[in-house]
Amino acid sequence: MTRQDGNTVRSERTRARILDESLRLFNEEGEDAVTTADIANSLGISPGNLYYHFRNKDQIIEELFAPFEARIDVPPPAPAGGGEAIEDLWLYLHLMLEAIWDYRFLYRNLDDLASRNRRLRERFNRIIDRKHATVVALCDSLVAARAMRARPGEIRALARNVLIVSTYWLNFQALRGHRDGGEEDIAAGAFQVMALVAPYLVGAARQHFDRLGQKYID
Repeated sequence: MTRQDGNTVRSERTRARILDESLRLFNEEGEDAVTTADIANSLGISPGNLYYHFRNKDQIIEELFAPFEARIDVPPPAPAGGGEAIEDLWLYLHLMLEAIWDYRFLYRNLDDLASRNRRLRERFNRIIDRKHATVVALCDSLVAARAMRARPGEIRALARNVLIVSTYWLNFQALRGHRDGGEEDIAAGAFQVMALVAPYLVGAARQHFDRLGQKYID
C-alpha cells in the first residue's frame, strides 16, 4: 500500500475545502455573484493557493458537476404494478429533486452556465437524454402492468413535461418566495411531477396516487 506524503495530503485537503466552500457559496449567493477571490477570502487562503488547484471558476464548476451527475443518475426502481409502482416513482422523483437542491446553483443559472461552457452543456444534455429514456421506460412498465393507459407518443410528451417541471420546480419555488428547499418543497415538487402522470393512471395505481397526494390538494 502506497503512503502519501504530508504535502500531498495537505494539497488534497485544500482542494476538497475549495470545492466544499465553492458549493456553499454558489448555492447561497448564486454562482454569478461569487468570484475566485471571494472563495479564497472565505477560506482564508491566498488567491495564488486557489489558482494552484483550479485555474478558474469554470474549472471548479466542472469539478463540482461530477458528484452532482452521480447523484442525479440515481437508478430507477424495478418494474412494479399498482400502488407499489407509484410509491417507487414518487421516491425516485424525490431523490432526483434532493440532488437538484444540493447543487441548486447549477439550475439557478442554468442558461448562462450552458451558454458559456460547451462541455457542461453537453453533459447536461446527456443527463436529460438519460432521464427522458428512464421516464419513458418507467411509464412503459406501468402500461405493461396495466396501471397506466397511454400511447407511445403521449408517454414521450409526458416524459418531456416531467423533465421540464423537475428541472425548474425549485426555481419556481424561489420566485414564489420559498427559498429554503426543505422537505416540504421537495415533496411538493415530487407531487407536481406526479400530477402530470396521474391522468394516465388507472385502477389501484390511481387510487394510491390520490391517497398519497391528498395533503397537497387540500
